[in-house]
Amino acid sequence: MIFQILIQRDEDGIYIASCPAINGCHTQGETYEEALNNIKEAINLNIEHKKSKNKILTEYSDYPRFIATEDLSIAI
Repeated sequence: MIFQILIQRDEDGIYIASCPAINGCHTQGETYEEALNNIKEAINLNIEHKKSKNKILTEYSDYPRFIATEDLSIAI
């Protein structure tokens, strides 16, 4: 399965990763690579949990889908 993830950096420099297709699937890391590894682990744990409950893996949503990011300049 392919999951789209979103990685952002907060004001303290911590990387926040989430998987929009899985409600509540969020994690963080001190580096981009750590956040990426942590979100992979979180997704895998979610899949294993669903398998252990005999839930169908097609329950994952294709939406919301992240489309783009833009730098928007606004005069204030």
